Amino acid sequence: MLKKNIIRLGNLLLSLSDAVDLVNNELAQHQIRTAFIAWQIAEQMELSKDRIKNIFIAALFHDIGALTAEEKLRIHRFEEAQVEPHCQRGAALFRDNRLLADLSPIIRNHHQPLYDLDGTIDTANNLESQIINFADHLERSVRRDQYILHQVDILIPVLVQLSGREIHPDIVDVFMQVANREDFWLDLTSPRLYPLLLHHGPLMHDELSHEELESVARLFLRVIDFRSRFTATHTAGVTECSRVLAENLGFSTSEVQEMKIAGMLHDLGKLAVPNNILEKQAGLTRQEFAVIRKHTYFTYMVLSSVSGMEKIAEWAAFHHERLDGSGYPFHARHEEISTGARVVTVADMFTAMAEDRPYRKGMDWKEVRKILLSQVERGLLGKKVVEVLLDNYDTIEKSVKAEQAAARDSFERFINDDTESEGKNANRRECRFQVA
Repeated sequence: MLKKNIIRLGNLLLSLSDAVDLVNNELAQHQIRTAFIAWQIAEQMELSKDRIKNIFIAALFHDIGALTAEEKLRIHRFEEAQVEPHCQRGAALFRDNRLLADLSPIIRNHHQPLYDLDGTIDTANNLESQIINFADHLERSVRRDQYILHQVDILIPVLVQLSGREIHPDIVDVFMQVANREDFWLDLTSPRLYPLLLHHGPLMHDELSHEELESVARLFLRVIDFRSRFTATHTAGVTECSRVLAENLGFSTSEVQEMKIAGMLHDLGKLAVPNNILEKQAGLTRQEFAVIRKHTYFTYMVLSSVSGMEKIAEWAAFHHERLDGSGYPFHARHEEISTGARVVTVADMFTAMAEDRPYRKGMDWKEVRKILLSQVERGLLGKKVVEVLLDNYDTIEKSVKAEQAAARDSFERFINDDTESEGKNANRRECRFQVA
């Protein structure tokens, strides 16, 4: 157990929400700002503390099902005709997570207009979904190139028009009370919104157990990998390889648990990399590789902003550092790279070499061994970690492949469910059109 490190739920979720919106400056803090609006409305309605927390968390990740930058931008700009798919994917991600499963219906319906909810907010989760729907609409309507108090008189009439058909009138009426405060608008657009929510938001006192931390990390493992069929099992493989290596290196039980979390989150920064680069089957240009190289930096910046996760941040983010200082992004050298970071590095390299890629089949034992030993001889990788991997190769390979097979099955179910849902929704929209 992580007894020594107290990790705040709000700190972790705010940082991870921020990571989801890193892919484009136009999207920066969209979900955090939406969560702030939803929180203010829920507080004004004097809802229970538990309902406010649920609304806040669901708002922080309401767009988690939008897996590409292109889809996120179309939604943000009100240009996406089909908003259902990302709601369904987000709901599926939450539904499969033990800690957050109860919030799945809120995510599922956060774009549903009032008339699709039978015109009521009395049904379970309808009020929560409607509050997030309204908050999301408001945040997307705010222009980031204009002073916020100069926009209020333009925004209010647009929001009032939502009352009755799209959003329940009670929610709009409550918001009008919130909107009378200049501090609400200034907080919404303040660069200090993150610390405001961290220190004064609805999750400021909540602490995470290790099991809860791992549950959140597992959710993001899926978000990171499920963006592309080509990466659908990579993080699962790195996580399992890191775990087995750590055990064989004599790590303590708590350190092995931390190692699993570092493996799950090591590619978190790839959320800031566009899919057209991640999925490119030909060689990357120099400019594209420069974009890829930022992912470890963002992994570190996001995780190190969570108090109590500093060690996990280093282990996760240093997986492209090399002992001679030739790695990236920090060009750390031998004495600056801990054993934990060396473990994730070797696990990442092994997994990448052993798994099939669009442009090649996975390498066999001889090829992997040759490359790893060459890296050791050149002073790039830790000799001890590589020796442990090679000495236990059959066991590690079998264990990694089993985890990746499970991850592949999970991905296929996720994609198939999404495809089936899209078909059902298309039929439903077609019927509604015909009736009209």
